[in-house]
Amino acid sequence: MFGFIRGRVNSDEDAEDILQEVWYQLSRAVDVEQIEQLSAWLFRVARSKIIDSYRKQKPQVRYKDLTDEDGGSNIEDILFVDPNTPETEHLRGFFWQELFAALDELPEEQKQVFIWNELEDMTLQEIADRTGQNIKTLISRKHYAVRHLRERLETLYDEIINH
Repeated sequence: MFGFIRGRVNSDEDAEDILQEVWYQLSRAVDVEQIEQLSAWLFRVARSKIIDSYRKQKPQVRYKDLTDEDGGSNIEDILFVDPNTPETEHLRGFFWQELFAALDELPEEQKQVFIWNELEDMTLQEIADRTGQNIKTLISRKHYAVRHLRERLETLYDEIINH
């Protein structure tokens, strides 16, 4: 369980905190015997806690090409604005759920490169040092991940921009 969480967060400390939250939620479960697939339940809770940890962060969108042709709203304006209204919180939560669902559709290598590079701000060189992979291989994996995410999240992007 720790390895699953650690591969998706910035540090051992974050992974330990999330793991502790998962076990705490299990300890608070009223009727553990009613959980049919305990391991699946634990991983689902862990994934949810990981998503929550990303939601709490203030990500910095580096892409400036998200602005529409008219110079109107972009995703950064909508998702990462300071006001924490119920609507923006709901939209943020929905975005992160959809992003992680789309990431889960990718092969593990592509998903990890994208998460490490885009969400955890690791450089491709740091990822290469960590994995022992060639940088060109990592660039290719990230390219396929980005292409998949663009296709998969295009409808969500359109809905957010035209909101």
